[in-house]
Amino acid sequence: MPTSERNSANVPANLPKDPWSRTDSTQPVVMAIPAQRNANLDAIRGLAVLGIFFMNIYFMGITFFGYAPHETPPLSDHIIKVFSNFFIEARFISLFSILFGVGLFIQYQRFSAKGLEAYPLLRSRLKWLMVFGLLHGIIIWPGDILLTYGISGFLALCYKDLSIEALKRKANIFILSALVIITLISLTGSDEPFTRESSLFAEQYSAWTSGYADQLFLHLMQVGYMALVIPFTIMWFTAGLMLLGMALYQQGTFERGFSKPQLLKLVLASVTVSLLDTGLDFTNNPILVTFSDVLIMLSAIPMALIYIHIMVKICQNNPNRLTPLQNVGKLAFSLYILQSIVGVLVFRHFAPELLLSLDRWGYMAMALVYSVVQLLLASLYLRYFKQGPLEKLWRHLAFKKYAASQEHKQA
Repeated sequence: MPTSERNSANVPANLPKDPWSRTDSTQPVVMAIPAQRNANLDAIRGLAVLGIFFMNIYFMGITFFGYAPHETPPLSDHIIKVFSNFFIEARFISLFSILFGVGLFIQYQRFSAKGLEAYPLLRSRLKWLMVFGLLHGIIIWPGDILLTYGISGFLALCYKDLSIEALKRKANIFILSALVIITLISLTGSDEPFTRESSLFAEQYSAWTSGYADQLFLHLMQVGYMALVIPFTIMWFTAGLMLLGMALYQQGTFERGFSKPQLLKLVLASVTVSLLDTGLDFTNNPILVTFSDVLIMLSAIPMALIYIHIMVKICQNNPNRLTPLQNVGKLAFSLYILQSIVGVLVFRHFAPELLLSLDRWGYMAMALVYSVVQLLLASLYLRYFKQGPLEKLWRHLAFKKYAASQEHKQA
């Protein structure tokens, strides 16, 4: 999950007014060191952690394949599928990745400003995130994204000192290269249909709702597979989004949003690519459907940036605006893991029969109800505590060696 950020109220004067315009400088822009939490970033992160469950809920039961449509889907499935293609699918994962890049950049600034060795501290933080990701993926739910963030974070840190334009160029290269490789790998996949009436669904349902020991074996297989393919595929895509986040943060996007012309371009890009991927998705051609899956990842980027703009304009860096969303954002790590625990318990242990009966609208209704629960839970928790339990544990584990060395020096 995205790391903790602090706010910089003043954007340097040498930044362009248009967040997407080119800069003359070939050097990185020196941002003012954040002095307090950035309410915009907390609100955006809160939106992301709520939104991601609307996508992940389909995979809480049968994790490898996800939602099993009927051979003749109801109209509601088609409507929700189109809506998801435009507003949900891959959008919030992209949003998290962008925010993670911002968090890495801000933390590197803060550590460096204090005279600390920033890279070793962030390296420890990323290593522990990878440990959390492995534990999460193996023990709870193998759809984990934390391992990918940890690996991609190491790659993104290598380019943190690039100029804004160089960061964007590198981001484009990483993202496009990853999409090409993912497309090639996807084309080698199986064409066996996965519908509610298929034998494949019956096999998968039996496997994923069996005893925990059997599920654990499936977890190990899927996490092992992901560990092998991440360095060749999603690592580059995710790192590219992190670099984009670093560039946009330095341009002041998380303070001002986008200009109207640039926002219009983002809307046109999102709508155009989403229409294309939706059209391909509704064909019966496996190859075209594969291209649709890749286009969804591409169309997610402009939509994620639109979400950033909307949150920035509504919140205006005011801690008293969108407070429930900000509270969720402050507990993003803990709530993300809790989503997995709740989802797996419901769909594999307490009510696995839901996998046989629920259509898309049922999943969306459950995700909506649970979003309200998370908003209430976060607000209640932060009345009594300042930091989430996993956020606190992560911080302690990542920085305990530094704290011990400081105590040794003082002694």
